[in-house]
Formats: sequence, C-alpha cells, structure tokens
Amino acid sequence: MSAAFRFGVVAAPQGPGPAWLDRARRITDLGYSTLLTPDNLHLHEPMLSLAAAAVAAPTLRICPFVLAGPLRPAGVTAREAHTLSALTGGRFELGIGTGRPDARGEAEALGLPWGTAAERLDGVRAAIHALRELDGEVRTPVLMAAAGPKALALAAEEADIVMLAAQPATPREEVARMARGIEHLELGMNVFVVGDEIPDWAVRWAGPGAAEAMRSADTLAVLRGSTDEMVAELERRRETLGVSYFAVSEGFAEALAPVVERLTGR
Repeated sequence: MSAAFRFGVVAAPQGPGPAWLDRARRITDLGYSTLLTPDNLHLHEPMLSLAAAAVAAPTLRICPFVLAGPLRPAGVTAREAHTLSALTGGRFELGIGTGRPDARGEAEALGLPWGTAAERLDGVRAAIHALRELDGEVRTPVLMAAAGPKALALAAEEADIVMLAAQPATPREEVARMARGIEHLELGMNVFVVGDEIPDWAVRWAGPGAAEAMRSADTLAVLRGSTDEMVAELERRRETLGVSYFAVSEGFAEALAPVVERLTGR
C-alpha cells in the first residue's frame, strides 16, 4: 500500500510577531500539514519561532528544516525537542542534519567547533539518542536531511522521516539510488519551483547550477503543468521513488494548494 501524501511549507521565520503568526495560520488554511523553518543565523531562532506558530495554528505540525547539528550541543537539542513535543501534544518533529556548507561560518560566529564530517554525523546521532532517552508518552519523530551514503545510512537507522537532500541537477536514477535501502520510513523531497516560471529567488534558494537544471523537462526540482499534470507527476514520484512527503517554499504555497487538496483531501 502506498504511503499517504503529506505536504509542508518552508517559511523563513522573520519580521514582527503578528505577521509570522498570520503566515502560520495561512499555511493551515491552504491545507498544508506542516510548517518547516530554516536554521540560519540571519533569521529568528527556529525552535522559538515554531513554538509561537504552534500556538497560533493549533492543528499545524512544526519542524525545523533542518537544525544544523554543530550549532547546538546534542543534549540541548534533545531537551528543546522533547519540550516542544510535550507542549504541542505531539505536533513537533525534530528536523536535523550535519549542516549545509555555509553553516560552518555560523558555527565559527557562535564560537562552536565545526568538526569533521564524521564528527558532525556523530553529533546528529548523539542528539537523536539523547532525545530517545527523554521520550515518554509522546515519541518525537525525527526527520533527517541526507544525501551522502553515510548520512543516508544513519537516517535509515535512526530517523522516522528521511528528506532526500538531492540537488536540482540530480537525475531521477540517482535519487532512486539514494532512496534504495530506506524502508518503512516516510521519504520526502523539496519541490523548488511550482509552475512554468522560475523566479530568480527560487534559483538562489535552490543553489549553484540550479537555473540550468530547472530547465530540464524531467527535473525533480520543478513541478509544471495543470493541476491534473502535477497530481500525476507526484503520484509517479511516489510510485517510482517512494517519496510521499513534499516540501515547498512559501512563495509557491498558493500555487500548489489545489494539488494538496486533491491528494490529501484537506
């Protein structure tokens, strides 16, 4: 039996409180299940931002997307995650990873060690294990963003949800290889662009080399066409790749909403 579809919106926590809370409510109104927030030093702190959003939108699930492991001690991450799970009645998911490349500068700005790739993976594992020690009646789901073989292996072993951190130029065959061996877990991916127009800000969000990759007819980074065509493409991705959880930037949330309604009934 195929996994149920789920959709989340990646929204940058910034600006005044009332506007942020209104954005959380709007995401719920559009039918999305989850609010995802980046972990960047130029934005509001993600865990506090998510706590506020959870109060404003009491049915919305919340998840940092994703915490850079090296920016926090494992025990602190676990305690904050467990607290948010308890206070939201189980609506919190801990999104965690080893950190995007530019997070190294953020670690240095905070006076924290960046460490080797192996050390960063060990830190993620330690945070998850510390969280499991705190689990009680509510078990906090863990989402890991992973791309390389070692990170994918750790995600398959420790996580509940695996976000395949594929770049826009990654072909379907390579994404299928990344997903291979991850069984009985929820698999997710980013959708970088919805529609036929590719705005400059979406290319910047997707990263280097994204513009050319997004012009490919078979790219996984872009979802094009009518609502029927988008629905069919996401069903294809679920069937061939096992991906059922899709994250979209807030800038495309309204454009994808008819597809969300069709595939989830929300």
